[in-house]
Amino acid sequence: MADAGRKPSDPSSVAVVGGGTMGVGIAYVYAVAGCTVRLVEPNEARRTTVREILGRAAADGLARGKLTNAQVRSVHSEIAIIASTDDLEPGMDLIVETVSENLALKQSVLSRLSGLEPRILATNTSSISIDKLSHSAGDASRFLGMHFFNPVWSLPFVELVRGPRTSDEALALARAFAQFTGKTTIVSQDVPGFATSRLDVLSAMEAIRMLEDGVASAEDIDKAMVVAFRHPVGPLRLCDIVGLDVRLDIGLYLSTALGERFAPPQLLRDKVARGELGVKSGRGFFDWSDAGYFVSQNAGKAS
Repeated sequence: MADAGRKPSDPSSVAVVGGGTMGVGIAYVYAVAGCTVRLVEPNEARRTTVREILGRAAADGLARGKLTNAQVRSVHSEIAIIASTDDLEPGMDLIVETVSENLALKQSVLSRLSGLEPRILATNTSSISIDKLSHSAGDASRFLGMHFFNPVWSLPFVELVRGPRTSDEALALARAFAQFTGKTTIVSQDVPGFATSRLDVLSAMEAIRMLEDGVASAEDIDKAMVVAFRHPVGPLRLCDIVGLDVRLDIGLYLSTALGERFAPPQLLRDKVARGELGVKSGRGFFDWSDAGYFVSQNAGKAS
């Protein structure tokens, strides 16, 4: 898209590494905002699925009046889905790593990305120490956490997590890059769970324990949070949307770092062991067997 009127703090070239739910959403919002985007996904079948998800999301956004025709064209034309980080060009404005919440995997990916020397290198981690990851990220002064929220196209919020070596300049630039897509930001320090994951996971684990103990049905536990406390979505549905495997990994990490109050209940462990992972598997605490449900209900709402 044209650079007319673009400020130095506005990103024009963005790479997202990892074609999962979060990566797809981040690529989408930056393309809609007018950036050229490279989305790295090594799995060929997933690359096909990602393109279908993006197409449905853009069509739904247009139908809802949230996107213009030009923005829909940008989703199709400005997002290149590629197989390898080797195909990324150096010197991009922003690279966001969105691979699974696995320390060794993230370190490996960040090490490969560091040589590209982007203006900002970010991780979308919701729990892993920024300091630990920064040792694999090259210039740690321009590395930080940019924790987007799912669904990225609906939730106008990014938690910026400052590592001990993140510079003031990098933090300000990351804030500008997030706000460029219409997001509101907060800044958290590099402590286990940051700000949002501690609040979110604690609520999720207690809701799962309540279901496990027979306090109420999943439907009614969620209804209580939505109606009585005005949460936009209940904690059990949110677990399904995020992914029960992701919830389990974060709960295990936080329980080690912060204590038993974050420990995953046996019900969550059992569901993950059975492959009931939520939206992405079609079943979690609720039935999501209509594969198009999530995209059709949420795409483009806040774009």
